[in-house]
Amino acid sequence: MRVSKLFGKTLRDDPADAEVASHRLMLKAGMIHQAAAGIYSYLPLAWRSLRKIEQIIREEMDVAGGQEVRLSALQPRELWDASGRTEILGPQLFQLEDRRDRPLVLAPTHEELLLTMVKANVHSYRDLPMILYQIQTKFRDEPRPRAGLMRVREFDMKDAYSFDIDEDGLDVAYQAMVRAYRKIYARCGLDAIMVEADSGAIGGKDSHEFVLLADSGEDTVLLCEACGYAANAERAAFTKPPLPEEEPLPLEEVHTPGVTTIDGLAEFLGISAAKTFKAVFYMADGEFVFVAIRGDLDVNEVKLRNALAASELRLATPAEVESAGIVAGSASPVGLSGVRTVVDDSVHLGSNFVVGANRHDYHLRNANYPRDFKADMVADIALAEDGYICPSCDSRLKARRGIEVGHVFKLGTRYSEPFGAYFPDADGNDRPIIMGCYGIGVGRMLAAAIEQHHDDKGIKFPAPIAPYHASLVALNVADPEVVACAEDVYARLGEAGIEVLYDDRSETAGVKFNDADLLGLPLRIVVSARNLAQDAVEVKGRSESVAAAVPKADIVDRVREMLSGSYPQEAER
Repeated sequence: MRVSKLFGKTLRDDPADAEVASHRLMLKAGMIHQAAAGIYSYLPLAWRSLRKIEQIIREEMDVAGGQEVRLSALQPRELWDASGRTEILGPQLFQLEDRRDRPLVLAPTHEELLLTMVKANVHSYRDLPMILYQIQTKFRDEPRPRAGLMRVREFDMKDAYSFDIDEDGLDVAYQAMVRAYRKIYARCGLDAIMVEADSGAIGGKDSHEFVLLADSGEDTVLLCEACGYAANAERAAFTKPPLPEEEPLPLEEVHTPGVTTIDGLAEFLGISAAKTFKAVFYMADGEFVFVAIRGDLDVNEVKLRNALAASELRLATPAEVESAGIVAGSASPVGLSGVRTVVDDSVHLGSNFVVGANRHDYHLRNANYPRDFKADMVADIALAEDGYICPSCDSRLKARRGIEVGHVFKLGTRYSEPFGAYFPDADGNDRPIIMGCYGIGVGRMLAAAIEQHHDDKGIKFPAPIAPYHASLVALNVADPEVVACAEDVYARLGEAGIEVLYDDRSETAGVKFNDADLLGLPLRIVVSARNLAQDAVEVKGRSESVAAAVPKADIVDRVREMLSGSYPQEAER
């Protein structure tokens, strides 16, 4: 492709509204066009990269035994009502009606529709196992689309689904998908790690995310360098430090004028925050919930929502707190009645806690569970943070930011039972199909690759997903010898199957070099009068600081050699 004919223009200045590097660089490089908030069109450079990512995904899915299908993005809402996810997804679900007033949705994922298709075609245990996958457009009405392709409302995703007769078969399929994902990321030149994750609206008993570590990432992951434990902050466990054992002391009231925070209470009484229990108030599916947790810990709202089996969870407003009869700033479960109460299991790791007295300016010393208060539920609802103790060893966890680029789920019978997707086993007994679900966001992979591979000059594309293999730059196109040599190199590389973006414009060397660095193709080949005087052309890798003079006759072999080392193999992790 000649740059003079390429659709899309590079920008000299950074876009004003770009929040992260990938968004800024893709706009600046002329790769994407924003149609509306969270809705993007792909220009040729981006589309070439996305097609390469898709091809790698297809190859590894096929090797893992997958069969590609294509499902409709427009679906009857009754399918989503049957699974309960119309309510679970709420406003994220795009809903509409056709001309006959029949309710429809634009699918954010495809478990429901695919299961109905499988149900119609699986008549015996002999029809299982199977893995079906597609690369399809999804729609989610994100409340805060941001960061270019990282969080959007319309996106392309590879979603795969496994169907088995039992849990053992699901384990085999799950591990096959994990291996395929590792190969996909390695072949794309991405350093992704697998972490334990929350299943979210998809559901199921187990799930893992694949994450690219990047400061711009929306997710927080907790890592242990000693034993390899890794989990998303939404899921991460940790060892909560126990307090010294004490004999339970009598409950007593203490005057705490003007003290309404844990830090203020600890300072006023000369104790550590771990010796207190704080109250946090939530609304879960419209019900007021009183949450109590040790003062040195914070609530993990995903754990809390899962413990409550709630579709919607939010902090209660001051008016809702007052309406529930709660004294904010001096609240505790002691003497509380008529309010649903959830207590973190850190209540078992200490005694004689200081808690609110449920009246202004007073607290209680020596509160002990279950002597002084009860709970409707005791569960781990604490948020893991940097420096906390690893749940698998005694080392400290490290918090890192990351970008989710894939998610795998063990769904079990989460969807097959509600949809009546059963099969007769070898004894003729009907049993529910056991499912797994496996997703990769294709556009997000491209954005994440740029987040992980760029510098202050521009993108540094991994070779397997670069739109082209090399930038060919002709300096001074008014010189016939330069043009003739550049045309010859362009033709020879093309005949050898090497993809070249040929900058044939009448621009200055500075503009051409800046654009080559911005686009970030793996190699830059420069044809100039100075190099031609030595019967050579200049070749430089995007990450290298020094260019090499290569004889014109050897250019194809040298480029092949340089590219051959740019295609990573599977990374074991």
